Amino acid sequence: MPRMSHTNKLLVFAGSTRQQSWNRKLAAVAAQMGRAEGAEVTHIELADFELPIYNADLEARGTPAAAIRLKEICHAHPAWIICSPEYNGSYPALLKNTLDWVSRPVPGHPEWRDGLRPFTGKVVGLLSASPGALGGLRSQSHLAPLMMILQCWVAPKKFALGKAEGAFDPDGGLATEASRAGVHAVVEQVLSASRRLNAP
Repeated sequence: MPRMSHTNKLLVFAGSTRQQSWNRKLAAVAAQMGRAEGAEVTHIELADFELPIYNADLEARGTPAAAIRLKEICHAHPAWIICSPEYNGSYPALLKNTLDWVSRPVPGHPEWRDGLRPFTGKVVGLLSASPGALGGLRSQSHLAPLMMILQCWVAPKKFALGKAEGAFDPDGGLATEASRAGVHAVVEQVLSASRRLNAP
């Protein structure tokens, strides 16, 4: 029997839109594990939310509809898993731009006047995958402080999947028990912490 109530909502996404992205594959694995833990999982693709590079002049013309949709989705989920690639030792521009748009206040809007509302109190687990031996660990070290600035609670357990080109089986699952255990530990901690922090 699953240990988590189906009312526990988990949001999963990767900071990549590349067709064969290892982080998108890792996000799919995390989503499957979340469902196995009894969570109600929403697995989104950032490619479905077209956002221009953040620019205050563009924002002055109106917040993009995709940003509002993402605000709604983020706010509705108390637990998140973010799978981040590593570009030049940090997280990618796509992920930063998405977070920038979602965190922007919408003046006069009844729900989104507070830019931090979609983030405050969310429990966030960080995963990464990279062809390098460190598995994108440096991207996590930069992303964690950003999420804390946005008022999220970042789970202490993290997992970085190194040598990612050989880490998945032909069906898209993780090839080793150690990798599966690493991802599961993060998913489990995020759901457990979210359940405790959001207990009635």
